[in-house]
Amino acid sequence: MILQFGAGNFLRAFVDLFVSQTGFDRIVVVQSTGIERAEALNRADGKYHVAIQGFADGRVIDETQEVTSIREALHAGTQWDRVLDAARDLDLRWVVSNTTEAGFALDDADTTNEGVPRSFPAKLLAVLLARLAAGLPGVMVLPCELIEHNGSRLRDLVLEQAGRWQVSQEAIVWLKDGCAWVNNLVDRIVPGPPREHPLLGKDPLLLSAEPFAFWAIETTGEFLLKHPAIVTAPDITPYYLRKVRILNGLHSALVCHAMPMGIETVREAVEHPEVGPWLERLLIEEIIPVLEGRVEDPAGFGRTTLDRFRNPFLEHNLSAIALNHEAKVKVRLLPTYEEYRSKFGKEPDLLSAILGRR
Repeated sequence: MILQFGAGNFLRAFVDLFVSQTGFDRIVVVQSTGIERAEALNRADGKYHVAIQGFADGRVIDETQEVTSIREALHAGTQWDRVLDAARDLDLRWVVSNTTEAGFALDDADTTNEGVPRSFPAKLLAVLLARLAAGLPGVMVLPCELIEHNGSRLRDLVLEQAGRWQVSQEAIVWLKDGCAWVNNLVDRIVPGPPREHPLLGKDPLLLSAEPFAFWAIETTGEFLLKHPAIVTAPDITPYYLRKVRILNGLHSALVCHAMPMGIETVREAVEHPEVGPWLERLLIEEIIPVLEGRVEDPAGFGRTTLDRFRNPFLEHNLSAIALNHEAKVKVRLLPTYEEYRSKFGKEPDLLSAILGRR
């Protein structure tokens, strides 16, 4: 059994879909913010559809898959006892989450392990302590929040909360060593319900998702869920680097180059007669050469990224990407510029122009 914190769109079109496609296990979902999604899942007996829509392998993809992996959904605020019962289930092996970056924080109100904890790390700690008290083995913890070293960071937050609750040293050792805190990287765009679909109005939980999906798991051992989207590696840092420099880097480059031209969306940019070829040149001539030998198949990932940008079902506004633009450029583009100069001893023309370096 899998205990899942979060009932949002992403996990339902990612982990829940993968588990359903493979018949790997059954999932108990815990919703902490609101109760509506949990109630809707239970009314639907945990079943809903995901429309896979986008552009891949040179063609438009538009297909629908039913998800049947969710056993039940619980509301933390009113069904906490049942959440703890799930924690004590002999068959529980994973805890997954997607509480966003805001969920990776403690709450000063969580002074004792009584009632329903407020923060996600405190909820997770209460779940794990209930399992330990029942004499059951530890579990694998897979936080799917887009935070580098997410498993390690969540472990540290849980241990900090354990210190606040003054749990026993035996429990601390069990939390550290009895549970596996797995760093991982998720990548899939899940925009929400499709704009047009035969099941609109029939399936209230209907979602759309792009064809691309990628889940990197940091482990030296075997990962039991086998799925085409899943890769394992002893160090997944190169996958972060590849995503940030190529996918996110191209996004920010479009903010620099395409937005001043009045272009509003990513798809409009890649289909533009001037901007589309410019973006491909930036990718092939200046970004990929810096990454070769450091990450897996940067050219292939780059081609796939351009296909993702061409998704005819998705309107990804450049104005949304432009939020916190200066901070993003420092992480996504500036290191590539500096590494290009260091590696090749000359200025990268396109990057220099959009970064104002010439």
